[in-house]
Amino acid sequence: MSRVPGWLGRVGARLTEVSKRLEERRAEVERDRRPGTDTEHTSATDPDQAPPEVEYAAVVPTRPDPAQAVPWGVRVAAEAGWRLLVLAGTLWVLMRIISAVQLVVLAFVAALLITALLQPTVVRLTRIGVPRGPATALTALFGFVVMGLIGWFVTWQVMENIDTLSSQIQDGIDELRNWLLNSPFHVTDKQINEIAKNLREAVGANTEQITSAGLEGVTVVVEALTGILLAIFSTLFLLYDGKRIWEWSLKLVPAAARPGVAGAGPVAWRTLTAYVRGTVIVALIDAIFIGLGIYFLDVPMAVPLAVFIFLFSFVPLVGAVVSGALAVVVALVTQGVFTGVMTLVVVLAVQQIEGHILQPFILGRAVRVHPLAVVLAVASGGMVAGIGGAVVAVPLVAVTNTVVGYLRAFSHEAAVRQSPRPRGATAMSAPDAPPPAAPGTGPQPPAPERRPGDTS
Repeated sequence: MSRVPGWLGRVGARLTEVSKRLEERRAEVERDRRPGTDTEHTSATDPDQAPPEVEYAAVVPTRPDPAQAVPWGVRVAAEAGWRLLVLAGTLWVLMRIISAVQLVVLAFVAALLITALLQPTVVRLTRIGVPRGPATALTALFGFVVMGLIGWFVTWQVMENIDTLSSQIQDGIDELRNWLLNSPFHVTDKQINEIAKNLREAVGANTEQITSAGLEGVTVVVEALTGILLAIFSTLFLLYDGKRIWEWSLKLVPAAARPGVAGAGPVAWRTLTAYVRGTVIVALIDAIFIGLGIYFLDVPMAVPLAVFIFLFSFVPLVGAVVSGALAVVVALVTQGVFTGVMTLVVVLAVQQIEGHILQPFILGRAVRVHPLAVVLAVASGGMVAGIGGAVVAVPLVAVTNTVVGYLRAFSHEAAVRQSPRPRGATAMSAPDAPPPAAPGTGPQPPAPERRPGDTS
């Protein structure tokens, strides 16, 4: 029995040694399973131990945002490009609509021009106590009677002098032919006859086109009468009820843009009125002085030619050239080369005085348009709507220039008014600041600003 405690002690020591070895083995296994351990050393020390599996993470390359990958200049060009395409499409659709109702548009624009010319008279009559209706009727009647008398006078003068003019033109052609034969240009009789033969053949070959043009002239006359009636009715309503028509038009504008448009309207109307009044005065001065010049040069039909010069002066640049050339040609074929040259001198002198003295003084800087803009506007208006488009192109450009300048100044002033005030401003430096809120009530929003024309 004395050997039993010794045996139990040896068994306990053996078990303790086995447990230590198990703990060491477990520690080695855990160390081998950790990342970064030397798998070759482990497999060398323990060939039965399989190397741990290595997990590989999927590496996905990161791609930038496509909008950020596009260069800044290309992005700006693209943004501007599609906006320009939208504007071009809108303008194209607008031009198509105007071309479809060209007669109505030209009649209304003509009514606007006539109204701008006659409205000051209506205003003066109403100021002296005449009611609006009678003042409008008297002004419109006087204006249309004057225009009708001008047209009747021109027609009467042409019909009265057509026979005399024909004989004078024949004599002038013979005189011009003799002058060419004796001139230093060495023109022969055979060359003159050849030119005359070519002219006769050209007229004979285009007889059908001339006849069709004459038949189309009937349609043109009907359309002209329709446009005149539309212009008359539009002028009457604009003279009598123009203010209410403008106020109704403002309701179609969004409320946010209504204050600016309400202020731009009167500015545009003043520009149009000044342009029409100045153009009438300049055209009248041109017609009077050129008419006096060709009258003293004994050019036939001096008065009708002066009226033509007055009417053609409403077409900038082109009208002056055409009317002046017509007067020179009539003087050349009726009175000879010397009279034609003197007529050309008179026309050029009057037009130079008009361009450098009369227009800057009468029209003023508010309605002055650059010559390049005038040429482009007249050419574009003529291509779109013929003579009527050339007449209304320049006042349209002048009004647009004035409106754009006003809206730019208006938006700048609005931005200045809405800009935050500097810190530390007191009631003395900001008299229009809202009063402080009562304690505990929180900040109070400022009252909305009321502008003229804001009916929202």
